[in-house]
Amino acid sequence: PKDFHHPFQPYDIQQQFMEAVYDCIEHKQVGIFESPTGTGKSLSLICGALTWLREHKRKTFDEALATVEVDDDEPDWMTQHAREARSREIRQMRGDLEARLSAVRERERKIKERAATEERPFKRQKPAKTDIEDMAEEEQFVLEEYESDDEIKSAGNAQYSAETTKLMEKLGLLPKSGESQAKEEELEELKVFFCSRTHSQLSQFIGELKRVSLPPGLPPEDNTGEQSSKLTEELKHLTLGSRKNLCINPKVNKLAGLTAINERCIELQQSNRAGDKKCSFLPTKDQQDVVLDFRDHALSRIRDIEDLAKLGSKLELCPYYASRAGIGPAEMSAREALGISLKGHVVVIDEAHNLMNAVEGIHSARITENQLRRAKEGLITYLQKFRNRLKGSNRTYVTQVVRVIDSLLSFVASVKDHNMSGNVTSPSALLAGKAVDQINLSKLSRYIDESKLARKVEGYIAFVAQSDTAIKKEPSTIHHAAADVPTLMHLQSFLLCLMNPSKEGRFLWSKESGNVEVQYLLLNGSEHFRGIVEDARAVILAGGTMSPMEEYKQELFPYLTNEIKTFSCGHLIPPGNLFVRAISADSQGRLDFSFKSRNDTTAMRLGQALIKIASKVQGGMVVFFPSYSYLETVLRTWTSQPLIPPLSSLKPLFSDSRSVSAEETFRSFTSAIHTNPSRGALLFSVIGGKLSEGINFSDDLGRCVVVVGLPYPNLQAPDLKAKMEYLGARGGEYAENLCMRSVNQAIGRVIRHKGDWASILLFDARFEDLRIKKKLPGWIRECMVAGS
Repeated sequence: PKDFHHPFQPYDIQQQFMEAVYDCIEHKQVGIFESPTGTGKSLSLICGALTWLREHKRKTFDEALATVEVDDDEPDWMTQHAREARSREIRQMRGDLEARLSAVRERERKIKERAATEERPFKRQKPAKTDIEDMAEEEQFVLEEYESDDEIKSAGNAQYSAETTKLMEKLGLLPKSGESQAKEEELEELKVFFCSRTHSQLSQFIGELKRVSLPPGLPPEDNTGEQSSKLTEELKHLTLGSRKNLCINPKVNKLAGLTAINERCIELQQSNRAGDKKCSFLPTKDQQDVVLDFRDHALSRIRDIEDLAKLGSKLELCPYYASRAGIGPAEMSAREALGISLKGHVVVIDEAHNLMNAVEGIHSARITENQLRRAKEGLITYLQKFRNRLKGSNRTYVTQVVRVIDSLLSFVASVKDHNMSGNVTSPSALLAGKAVDQINLSKLSRYIDESKLARKVEGYIAFVAQSDTAIKKEPSTIHHAAADVPTLMHLQSFLLCLMNPSKEGRFLWSKESGNVEVQYLLLNGSEHFRGIVEDARAVILAGGTMSPMEEYKQELFPYLTNEIKTFSCGHLIPPGNLFVRAISADSQGRLDFSFKSRNDTTAMRLGQALIKIASKVQGGMVVFFPSYSYLETVLRTWTSQPLIPPLSSLKPLFSDSRSVSAEETFRSFTSAIHTNPSRGALLFSVIGGKLSEGINFSDDLGRCVVVVGLPYPNLQAPDLKAKMEYLGARGGEYAENLCMRSVNQAIGRVIRHKGDWASILLFDARFEDLRIKKKLPGWIRECMVAGS
């Protein structure tokens, strides 16, 4: 078998997984990979992808030498000389970087040996004033002159001030104006981008990455020696995170929420700010050597995101911007979210089971009546103060924002006054206000973004609200403090959705407790993900429970045919460690827990079955219900009959509830099992509820898992109804896939390692349908038997 440089002797399923990853990247495919928790998925992804990367680099090196351009009439010795010169050039570039990184590692080794823990004095400006003191002058809130015909900033650099953009170009953190894209890409290392949803998942991945040793990306000059096969080269890895994780400015990182941190960071770079009020950690033109030092330290070892933040603090340099210098020479990058080029690189998305929801969620938006009213009140208060000081097109655009809000509020009023039926509306109905159809929404949205209107207005409102004098003067208009996400930003997101093609999504409205909410629901996420697929060499989606995989093909890749590779591997546990049975009937007949068949009799039959099972099972037992409402109905029936006493005599009972802390319930359940492992405990949970996602029922916590019925979503919910109407004939299958994905997520949490064991009981005759069975993970399907 092929050597993937796995740190341990790989199991057969791990070897197959790595081979499939390698082939997927080699053939430039999209891959959907399923590997149950406890099977070493992360390590297999790393070894498969990085083995391909190093072998590809060797291959392209040899090809580059073979294609060195020389004249046909040149003698062979000159051709050989040209190839050797090119080889030395490439090796010299790579050798220089490796020498610097090696020197950094050696310095760090000596420091650790001497146990020298002293850091350089932390040079800091005088303690900053509080946010309110910093904004004390009203000039802070006046909008800068804005002309609508100004040249549009490039999308890539729009978040930086002009001065910062020039500075970062000098430091090599951005391409210089006019610099050819081809040249920039030529200097970049081919890399693997490893993406995940949370920082904790990336930290676990980095821990696995440290276990791996790989051969060099270039063949040794003397490739005949016996030692050449034993050579290794340190992996150049860089963790790229958000400002929230990397910011070291105490005036910024103490703010609540990512949006507030991003806005404040950008604000502290503005060219019109006094020098002492700018961020003192932003790299200056005299600090290129420090930026390069940061880069070399970042790449010299595999570091977590906290390590980069500490390094930035030590060097008194912003790690968020300085880390960009390391993107080029890095081979692997673990990233949370960052707008960088993926052209020709490999993208691996771990824990991708929620990717479709994430894509649709990012490009959907909602705004409430209360938010609209707050936004309008804030703007009017702002205009009353600064109307005569607004320059350029500011007054026009701010007035247009108020008109758009008025139009949306008019729609809200019509919903409330006329008791409108149906939940679907259209952009034309939302923007039916006076002359609103003459407003260029694209320009208006760009204005809100570039003028920082939302932060200016929200900042002024907070300033006035916290000023005793202002509160006395303006009690009627000031009634809320600055929000984590300014209300006008919700409006901006909604405006962007109003410009989307109508076939991609739907506008819905709903009423709850007298408050109307308008929502844009993206129905086709494939176009928004397509750019990644077309740019990257290969894209791999991986997860513990990716079944049913057909849904990813239909929802994310409908335009691909042969370019999709699927792989689902078995589990490491012996066959005897997992028992799976579909319980289709009992002594009274067929078991059907569909909505129309639920009644007291069905609930009693379930309870009697659970008493028999609980009397046989040692350790923890978890029963998943399709919804909170059905769980509550069943518990009421059992209490009145009474069925609770015989159950609780066998095991202590715990139940998930919408009104009780999930953490507290799970803690009590766990404590009961640890107190008496043989008796264990019984937990009633809800699929998709608080105790079904992100919680592991390993070992004694989950020796038996029972799934009651199929948790189909509410088909009358406006968002699901709109999605199913959009899909047409595929709508029913979409709802069924949502149901089975929820089931798979729940039962996939019971086996967590190769020594674990459990039984899974699926209570409903529908689990015996071949169509339903096919949507269960392969490793569960293989162990499944029918029964009663």
